[in-house]
Amino acid sequence: MIDPAELHASSLVIDTHADTPQRFVDEGWNFTDPLGTGMLNLDSARAGNLAAEFLAIWVEPTSWRGRFAYRTLQLIDGVLEQIRKHPTDLRLGLTPADIIQARKDKIFCILMGIEGGHSIEADLGLLRLYHQHGVRYMTLTWSNTNEWADSSGDLDDNTVPHHNGLTSFGRDVIREMNRLGMMVDVSHVSDKTFWDVLQTTHAPIIASHSSARALTNAPRNLTDGQLRAVATNNGVVMVNFYPSFIDEKWREAWSATSAQREPLYKAAAAPYLERGEPVPYSAALAVDRKFYAEHLQAHMPLAPLSSLIDHIDQVAQVAGIDHVGLGSDFDGFAILPAGINSAADLPKITAALVDRGYNAEQLKKLLGGNLLRVFAEVQAEAAKE
Repeated sequence: MIDPAELHASSLVIDTHADTPQRFVDEGWNFTDPLGTGMLNLDSARAGNLAAEFLAIWVEPTSWRGRFAYRTLQLIDGVLEQIRKHPTDLRLGLTPADIIQARKDKIFCILMGIEGGHSIEADLGLLRLYHQHGVRYMTLTWSNTNEWADSSGDLDDNTVPHHNGLTSFGRDVIREMNRLGMMVDVSHVSDKTFWDVLQTTHAPIIASHSSARALTNAPRNLTDGQLRAVATNNGVVMVNFYPSFIDEKWREAWSATSAQREPLYKAAAAPYLERGEPVPYSAALAVDRKFYAEHLQAHMPLAPLSSLIDHIDQVAQVAGIDHVGLGSDFDGFAILPAGINSAADLPKITAALVDRGYNAEQLKKLLGGNLLRVFAEVQAEAAKE
């Protein structure tokens, strides 16, 4: 008989996506501070037995247009400063061995991934520079198509030039990431870009925070065919916790309120724009939290935890247990599924999966072992260059 609490406590738990760095830079908040309105801090990570977190270096593409590299480096510096300020609590991870050693030393391991290829400004030199500063994966696009790769987020926007997947330079980006040992992340990319990536890469890929499209019809999610292709590539799909990606009923209900929320976002952004300042993402998150509490909470319950478990199960069943993991997207949206308030609640996911019949070996793979394997294989491929 499996004790879920003991199993979770003995597992190496790795999450591949949290948008926390903006809090460091925009709010002057420290990872060791109380959680506040966030979803991840040191205390919640320890309570949830989270050993390592990939922090997302995400540059909002409108506010920072023309200064993508500047903002990227600002956020990288924000992460590195946290590690400098808290050397007994936090450690930078650059390799799978670093994650394992930090776990042994009881120090939280922080890794970095760039979210959105616009950060490299179509310059392989910048890609190499970010790698030198510790970045170990790059999400090829965010919701915006960039100069060399199509996104799933703006395919319907006829004002945006599209490339029918990857450009020739985009393929060069993939090859350079393979050479560097940087994981190629296909979350956010268009379907055509996804298939172009698989034709180009010679290392396993990841989807750092994507769920299953067969269950929730969001273009950000992966189809069953794509899940099987990631498995053939020996990669891993890390399941996103965002309710609109894991619960179709929630997605439809939340989307139906977008027209009501749009003027609220504009009002929240106005003071920053009037001062000529970039609008922090926290402004939109605050709007969403308030809107849900005041207008929806009474008749629109939170997405159930079972919906998240359904997606983890779908990826495990379709791609195989060796190709699924956790990519929470903590701090990247405002409202979590029921029962998950922060990283402290990660043991509930393990318990729910035990209830579904998953055994200890399978769960240790899912909670971190699969990502560790792919990370190691990507770096091993680079070492052959």
